Amino acid sequence: MELNTIIEIARNAGAAIMGIYQNEDFSSVVDFKEDNSPLTLADKASHEVIMEGLKKSFPDMPVISEEGKEITYQDRSQWKEYWLVDPLDGTKEFIKRNGEFTVNIALIRNNEAVAGVVYVPAKDILYYGAKEDGAFKVEGDWQQKLTVNGKKESGLVAVRSKSHANPEEEKVLNEYGVTDSISVGSSLKFCMVAEGKADIYYRHGPTMEWDTAAGHAVLEAAGGRVMIETGPEPFRYNKESLLNTSFLCTGW
Repeated sequence: MELNTIIEIARNAGAAIMGIYQNEDFSSVVDFKEDNSPLTLADKASHEVIMEGLKKSFPDMPVISEEGKEITYQDRSQWKEYWLVDPLDGTKEFIKRNGEFTVNIALIRNNEAVAGVVYVPAKDILYYGAKEDGAFKVEGDWQQKLTVNGKKESGLVAVRSKSHANPEEEKVLNEYGVTDSISVGSSLKFCMVAEGKADIYYRHGPTMEWDTAAGHAVLEAAGGRVMIETGPEPFRYNKESLLNTSFLCTGW
């Protein structure tokens, strides 16, 4: 699996997003899905770039994308390897213009997220990782190998969502003795744990498989874990329902 190719595709998708993000008449690019969640022209443009790039470079590999997800479980349950894509994760952050939205591309093999790319186009920051190679952050000409903090006895820092909050999350974080927190949008929460800026991330509210897979792969490549509910069972993909359960991410 050629990560450099996936990185290039993610960067190209990011460029398509930024062409719309910088549009002066920003209100004209926002629409709403059937469930009233926001959809932008940028989601669609990024999806088209990614699908074209993946089909050209990996013609035999199936793809699940948020903007093209109508594939039956009967079909995909037979897949041993496929791409799982969120063309624009953090649409609410995109609309708020805070820059904390990402392009997510993950490789799923035997229901595990084994490699992933998380690109932040507004800041030109790239996170990527694979189980056999480790995890990295690229910012300009600077590249950093990512390693989680490991088990800490006290002073844990949690990463929280900017757009979601839940009392159940507070309860779990209190049980772990969290003393501080940071807030970021989209799949960047996984990346904050992967680069050691946070120790733990718990999500109780609903997410979809494409929301988590790329960040999950980066975090595990950096030495962290992602577990169902509060653990210890590892988080898996290609479930009959693409809706995720609650999950816990740790830097140990």
